[in-house]
Amino acid sequence: MDKSPLSPRKPDWLKIRIPGGPNHARINRYHQQQGLNSVCRSAACPNQGECWNKGTATFMILGESCSRGCRFCNIEQLPQLPPDPQENQKVATAIAELNLRHAVITSVTRDDLADGGAAVFADLVQRIRERCSCRIELLIPDLQGSYPALKTILAARPDILGHNIETVPRLYDQVRLGADYHRSLELLARIKTTTTDIRSKSGLMLGLGETREEIIAVMEDLRTSQCEILTLGQYLAPSRNHHPVKRYVHPDEFAELAKEGRKMGFRHVEAGPLVRSSYHAAEQSDGDI
Repeated sequence: MDKSPLSPRKPDWLKIRIPGGPNHARINRYHQQQGLNSVCRSAACPNQGECWNKGTATFMILGESCSRGCRFCNIEQLPQLPPDPQENQKVATAIAELNLRHAVITSVTRDDLADGGAAVFADLVQRIRERCSCRIELLIPDLQGSYPALKTILAARPDILGHNIETVPRLYDQVRLGADYHRSLELLARIKTTTTDIRSKSGLMLGLGETREEIIAVMEDLRTSQCEILTLGQYLAPSRNHHPVKRYVHPDEFAELAKEGRKMGFRHVEAGPLVRSSYHAAEQSDGDI
């Protein structure tokens, strides 16, 4: 793959937090000892230290490699192995033993599985419920548009169900290979037409080359799909082999977009340069569920 051109220089306001603190060390050590996958590390999240210290962690299930090759993502596209039959037990045990208050569970995309991994998500929710009262947030792939697969996950009754729209439709062919904008919107809409007591959530990365008008249009589409929680964050290219950063969005613009989102009716908008799907995930739903 040809290397992308150099991104613009990072501004002063974009400072990556160095992971640290006793809770961070404890969770990190547990991941290593138990051989667990964490999107906090696999996706090079800049908020790993802050979230772990607050008792929020994001686990990645269904393996370490993805069936798609999105040009924004740090997770490798490699041949996929069958799901580990012990993985769910390990993750559920970890969440209970770490005494987490809010756990986010996501996965690589598994287009090789008939249900996209829906049954594995549902089984994990049940196992967590059996062990502790931790709030459960799932961040799922598009399941290739399968409504039966989505219903399997909804029947497990997670507290929050998210699916990231990621970017504006014009850029899908460039950065979100194998995905379909309208299919993702339909999945989000089906969450709320199927159940009213599971919060729906989505997120966008900014700085990929989109315009403000396109961002607002996507936000309006998400509200039409009854999405309730929205995250907006700055895209950071994992390497020069990924899609380049086209611009760095100023914190004031994020604040303006959050204000627009609240006017549209989002229950909560988390927006800022370092915001990711799980950033302040517990606070987004405190007092709301």
